[in-house]
Formats: sequence, structure tokens, C-alpha cells
Amino acid sequence: MVKTITDQIGCELQLSYPPKKIVSVVPSQTELLWYLGLDQETIGITKFCIHPDKWFRNKTRIGGTKTLDIDKIKSLQPDLILANKEENQEDQIRLLQTLFPTYVSDIYNLEDNLEMIRDVSELCGKSELGHELIETTTQQFSTLDNCYKGKALYLIWHGPSMAIGRHTYINHMLHHCGFENVLPNQKEFERYPEMTPELISQINPDYVLLSSEPFPFKDKHIAHYQGLFPHAKVILVDGEMFSWYGYRSALAPKYFTELLGQN
Repeated sequence: MVKTITDQIGCELQLSYPPKKIVSVVPSQTELLWYLGLDQETIGITKFCIHPDKWFRNKTRIGGTKTLDIDKIKSLQPDLILANKEENQEDQIRLLQTLFPTYVSDIYNLEDNLEMIRDVSELCGKSELGHELIETTTQQFSTLDNCYKGKALYLIWHGPSMAIGRHTYINHMLHHCGFENVLPNQKEFERYPEMTPELISQINPDYVLLSSEPFPFKDKHIAHYQGLFPHAKVILVDGEMFSWYGYRSALAPKYFTELLGQN
């Protein structure tokens, strides 16, 4: 049976349904495949697909998210590749699209995330499990207290310091927590701007959130940012809860509630 679907960047793909050989080049979507019970079908993942640990240790690795080993992917002859517009390199994904059915997600908010869960679960013959995850995630987010908590600066890198702008999935998660992004609502700051001295002097966050990924912020970094923003509360946060979509998004609201309760 052949199934046809349009992915989140508007490309139509056709694949044999259900796929028997799946390659995921996005860590959060790899974890979704695990939740859907596709252990045998998932034959290739990236070196950053750390969840679940058993897959990370045993599945064939096909490079990094931005440094895919195209020859190794070709050797696996997948029926379906799961990719993401932001996390993967455009030229590599365009090449893979010419070789294999490739579903590309493009996720900026919770609704995009739920759509991706629905699409992937349907593509893989796991619609019921996908529907259950969508219901659970929606219900969990409905429990969040969205009262205004203050202005937040969310940092993802150190040396140079880089923050997240308003046109990101993480920003949408901040909104669900009741935070307002402290960065100006201007085009040059909408993605991942570098924290220049000029920008630092312009903003006055109530909270500075130091993410565990992609840069692994630790306790030792707190003092540095406390010095830059003396009136802010500086907190280490689990970056996976703010940036991973798919299965992990169902766990995020509980984490957010606990985080805000402690701070």
C-alpha cells in the first residue's frame, strides 16, 4: 500500500505503508518513534539521539544532525526519513528528499508539535498511540498556570552568549510558563541572537534561564550572568523540556510546574 502525505514544509511524499525501515535525523523525533513502539523499524539515528539510552547504544548512527553521513543512510535504504527544517542542513535534506521519502517537520509552537505527532503516527501505522499522546500532551498543558511571571532571558550558548528570540519553539514554551521574552520584538532578534554589550545594556530580565543544551550550562556559570544581570534570578533549566517536541512535550508541563514552584 502506498501512502501520500504533505509534510510541514509543504512537500508531498509517497511511501510504502507502513514503513519497515525508518531513519530519524532528529533526536526528539527519534524519541517519538520509541514511544510509538517502532524498535524494529527504526534502523538509523544520529549521535545526538540520546533517548532512549538503549537505542543510543545499539542503533546504527548516521552522523550528527548537521553532519549526516549520506553514504551510510544510502546503505540502509530507508522507507522513511524523519527530518526537521531547523535542526538539519537544508542541502543535505534536499538531497535525501531526492533519494528517499523524507518527512520534514517545521515546529514553532505546540500546535505544530501536535500536528507532527499526528502525521508521524499515521505514517507509521500507529495512529491510536499518536492520538493518545496528543490527548495527554494537550491535557497536561491545560493544567499550567499561565499567570504572568516576569520577563525572561533564555540562554543556549556561552562564549559567545546566545539567547533565543521570539520566533522559536522555546519562546512558545516560555509563554506557556507565563514568561515574556525580554528580547526586543525585532527581526534581528527573532531567532538566536548573540548577546552583545549593547543588547545586554538594553534589557532588564527578571529571570535568566541557563539551558542544559546545546551548551551545558553548570553552576559555575551562574555567577557570571548574575554579574551581568544583578537584579535577575539566574536559574539552571533542563533544555530538553523547553526544546524537545514529540513525546517529551507530554512531560514538560509537570517539569515547568515544579520549576516555577521552586523559584
